[in-house]
Amino acid sequence: MSDDFYRIKRLPPYVIAEVNAMRAQARAGGEDIIDLGMGNPDLPPPQHVIDKLCEVAAKPDAHGYSASRGIPGLRKAQANYYARRFGVDVDSESEVVVTMGSKEGLASLATAITAPGDVVLAPNPSYPIHTFGFIIAGATIRAVPTTPDEHYWEALERAMNFTVPRPSILVVNYPSNPTAETVDIAFYERLVNWARENKVWIISDLAYSELYFDGKPTTSILQVKGAMDVAIEFTSLSKTYSMAGWRIGFAVGNKKLIAAMTRVKSYLDYGAFTPIQAAACAALNGPQDIVERNRELYHKRRDVLVESFGRAGWDIPPPRASMFAWAPLPPALAHLGSLEFSKQLLSHAKVAVAPGVGYGENGEGYVRIAMVENEQRLRQAARNVKKYLASMGVNTPAQTG
Repeated sequence: MSDDFYRIKRLPPYVIAEVNAMRAQARAGGEDIIDLGMGNPDLPPPQHVIDKLCEVAAKPDAHGYSASRGIPGLRKAQANYYARRFGVDVDSESEVVVTMGSKEGLASLATAITAPGDVVLAPNPSYPIHTFGFIIAGATIRAVPTTPDEHYWEALERAMNFTVPRPSILVVNYPSNPTAETVDIAFYERLVNWARENKVWIISDLAYSELYFDGKPTTSILQVKGAMDVAIEFTSLSKTYSMAGWRIGFAVGNKKLIAAMTRVKSYLDYGAFTPIQAAACAALNGPQDIVERNRELYHKRRDVLVESFGRAGWDIPPPRASMFAWAPLPPALAHLGSLEFSKQLLSHAKVAVAPGVGYGENGEGYVRIAMVENEQRLRQAARNVKKYLASMGVNTPAQTG
């Protein structure tokens, strides 16, 4: 009997798990670790959402199987969100499906629409499910850049001209996890035209739709005329309403893709717990002031992170969106590589970050910093980092001035 299962052989060790294990061990030993590694919101969901969960959970008939594609009210609430936020008309019956977080949705879609040997274009670096959802489904990945400049378009053209079989799917993720890069509507217009010409499906992950800064709202690919012909888009309540553990997300877009995904999901699950879906309706339909408050809070954290780490001797480019900063290693320590640097930061500065190489080989030389601790803790992290850098012989601005 072979221990080498086909799909397990195609999965490399999860690099980020190595740092996670070190962090857990340090905490178990009583150390105070400032955890900026995982994008796990530290804020509570809105109170009226929690109240709705409790109210519906108290009903005796609320505990049976739910609907795999989501209860009608929740699909309508998501359609209404697209109408008010993006000005996009969506049919809640045929163009919306509820997912157990966008991660499960992406994996179910990959299972539904790819066959072994299909080629999928995915960004590198990228959030792991953007590649491994398709690898698990048997597809082959061809990497394209994350940065949306002319090199990006050149990479797409090369991929179409020199890949056999021709790629059939392209994954995009803006605001990007991990790089926090953003795009405007002109980018999506060009992308939709490209996809229609090349007969490629576009999968857009818009999980960070509401975490934008500097007064520049994110755009949806579905705002582009003709996008519904080629695109499907994933959103999530995880970051917008601090409901990460509730596992509620959505896919919206092309009817054929939605139908395929819905059919596969119907074999795999019975949908999220009905009281959670009812509470998700309350989040989307209720007061939206928490969305603005969270955005302002992450904006302040971003400014504190960039300013305090900069004074500590580590220059971090300010992200334009998301809850992450994509930070190049301090030049004097770049030789360590992102994994070793992350381990040293954890051991010596008691700060956990995610090594960039865990998001693909092009993530080497960077770490992802999640803004999931309060401003005071971010400043403490900067003080710890400053001591670590000094111990490594890295001059801080104060020392060189």
